[in-house]
Formats: sequence, structure tokens, C-alpha cells
Amino acid sequence: MTTQKEKRSSLGYGSTYKKGDAKDANPTEIKTVLGGQTWKVKPDKSAHTSNPCIWMQAGLVKYKDCNNFYDCTTCKYDLGMSKKVEKGNGISWQDAMRKKPYLNRVCRHSLTNRIEQRACAYDYQCAKCDFDQFFEDVWTTKNKTVPGEIQQIKGFDVPVGYYFHNGHTWARIESGGYIRIGLDDFSLKLLGRADALELPLIGKEFDQGAVGWGLRRKDNMADVLSPVDGVIVEVNANVREKPEIANHEPYGDGWLFMVRSPDIKETVKKLMDDTAGLSWISEEVVELERMVEKVAGPLAADGGYFMEDIYGNLPGLDWKNLTKTFLKT
Repeated sequence: MTTQKEKRSSLGYGSTYKKGDAKDANPTEIKTVLGGQTWKVKPDKSAHTSNPCIWMQAGLVKYKDCNNFYDCTTCKYDLGMSKKVEKGNGISWQDAMRKKPYLNRVCRHSLTNRIEQRACAYDYQCAKCDFDQFFEDVWTTKNKTVPGEIQQIKGFDVPVGYYFHNGHTWARIESGGYIRIGLDDFSLKLLGRADALELPLIGKEFDQGAVGWGLRRKDNMADVLSPVDGVIVEVNANVREKPEIANHEPYGDGWLFMVRSPDIKETVKKLMDDTAGLSWISEEVVELERMVEKVAGPLAADGGYFMEDIYGNLPGLDWKNLTKTFLKT
């Protein structure tokens, strides 16, 4: 018979909980309200983590959630564990995996939830593995991601799980420390279909908040600020050849770059998450409505929904004013 504790762990809730009242003041617990009842929620180390560290997967630690987007090369915890191994105070996760039965010796990319179950054929000598090189250099960078959920504000799509820069670009942190970048739905509907996206080449170094690339429409040019620091490791050639792809699927096939950042955590701190992004887009819509009313007259009481190519349908809107206001350039 399955206990309540086992049910909770297998479902991965990651917490214990109890009824409480507003006067409870345990600093290790988080107060929340559900159905009019106050509950106290506490992190539970016996629950299954949704992002288990590779050292946990190898069985060397009981509980460790990855908080570095599976970018082991920049992870302080991984560095600390590796130093302990060097001093003879333990074994590496690779050696721990080598001790397992053959069928349980899975690829490190399976251990970090990046691919489905795959056996390791190179005894965890990843530097010699053709698949590892292909996966890191080709497959990861070229394959699109698709948001699992999208919110909508007055006709503008805002994906869940993405980060946003106030120059109307998005960044999605992907497993292994890569960052995928693109223009958001607001900017693409605002400026309309581009005649060209002037994208830099692989190897270009981005500085967060500096001009990174441009969007051209007829005689108008819009500079776009980079949302992150880092070096471009892949450029979407399809979008370079067919810019309209970005308009049709800004958060999927319309991605622009893959970037490798030296410090993902610091980069993320300077961006808005999807919750803050929703509030920000709402404020941007209010500003856009104000600008539209100046050239087109009063809008409907609820403001209505914005459609494709706002600039093209309202020639009274000034291109330079739009890019200065919304793209911050």
C-alpha cells in the first residue's frame, strides 16, 4: 500500500505541508493560502527533485537539485565535489557510474534530462565520444524550443519559462548553459515583417544592453539591444534568409541566436522572468495605446486587440519614436 508520503514524493511536489494560521512564524516554512485555508509549506529533502544534480544521479549524494541549468563547467558545487575527489575524499560521478550494472550506465546527457535514456558507450570518457561532440556542437544549437504555455496580453503572446529584456528581446536558458535569443511577439507585430534581419556571425561577442543586431524595413532601420552577455555559437540561417519566419513563430522556429554566457546566473538577474514580463508587457501596451490614439483617435473602451503590422497599418506612427520608446535605441 502506498503511503501519502510516497505519493507526494513520486509526484514530485517537493514539499511537506500542514494547516496553520496567520500567526505561525517558522522561518523555514513558506506561508500560502489555498481555498481560504492558510497552509505552511516546507522544502522536503525526501521528495524527488525535478532537476537532479548529476552527482545525485550517480548516487553519491542523497539530495541535490541542479541550480545551474546543468552547466557543470561553471558550477561551484561540481567544482567543489571535484576538488574533494582530487584530495582522495571520495570518487567522481564517472567512477560511481562505472560501478553500476551495464544497463544502468546511461549517457551524461540522460542524467541531466537533456535526452531520453541512452547508454554510455565510451565508459564516461566524454572527450572521446562522437555523440557527445555532435550533441553539444550541432544538435543542441540547431534545434528549436517551443514554449509549453503562452499567455496573451491584448493580442501579444508572452511565453511561460522565458526571460525578457526591456528592449523587447527574449532569452531562454537551455540545459547545458546555452541561451537561445529572439525578438518578442510585441516588437515583431509592432514593426511588421522585416525585409532583412541583419544578424552578426558566429563568434561575435554580445554585451548586454549594447546594440547586437538590426531589423530593416524599406528605408527604416531598427537597432536591437542584446539581452545577454556572451559569444554567439549558432545563428539561425533560415531566419537570415526568410525573416518572416520570426513573425510567424517568434518563440519557436523564429529564434535568432544561440549564445554561450560566462555567467548565466548573473545574466538572468538582469532579465525579467515571465511573471514580471507579463506586467511589463501590460505597461508597454498602455503606452502603445496612448501613441495609437494620437494618430488614430480614441480606441474602444477595452482597448481591443492588436493585430499584425501595427506600423504598416498606422503610417502616422513615427518609426524612430517607436524604436526609441520600445526597443530603447
